[in-house]
Amino acid sequence: MSTARRFQPMTPWHFAVAVGCMGLIVVGSNILVQVPLNDWLTWGGLSYPVAFLVTDVLNRRFGPAAARRVAWVGFAAALAISVWVASPRIALASGLAYICAQLADIQVFDRLRDQRWWRAPLLSGTVGALLDTAVFFSVAFAGSGLPWVTWLLGDLAIKLAVNVSMLAPFRALMWNLARPAEQPARSGA
Repeated sequence: MSTARRFQPMTPWHFAVAVGCMGLIVVGSNILVQVPLNDWLTWGGLSYPVAFLVTDVLNRRFGPAAARRVAWVGFAAALAISVWVASPRIALASGLAYICAQLADIQVFDRLRDQRWWRAPLLSGTVGALLDTAVFFSVAFAGSGLPWVTWLLGDLAIKLAVNVSMLAPFRALMWNLARPAEQPARSGA
């Protein structure tokens, strides 16, 4: 016997803001991944994990179907823009890694949503970071002569650290974005 979950409906405004945020994060990360900090890290490793925070908040509030819609539209928009701001190889690698990682993040989050509040965003973000990093760096830089394996390891370490640091904003957003039925009743004085 399964109980149907009820999620807040996503308005066109929420959808547009979510897609805009996702597009900015992905396009910005595609630009920043081309700028190494050193032999083991690019700037993109610092910015991209915020995409998982956006997806997890959407998933928590609006449900997995809405999060998937934003992921697919964000994917198309970011891919189209990335072709102009990044190399075609970076744009292709980013698009492929993004959609694989986001869809995995959404599925893992949804399966864990009823457990402790931190488990779903932590584990789904970890799965997403692992998948995103492996797909992106192998497609974008394999055979290029660049130190992509060390960038992969450095970016993965940073993505996992940022994923942990995103738990505090996720928790804060959960409190502020709770559906009316989920907010605690105030006692009168």
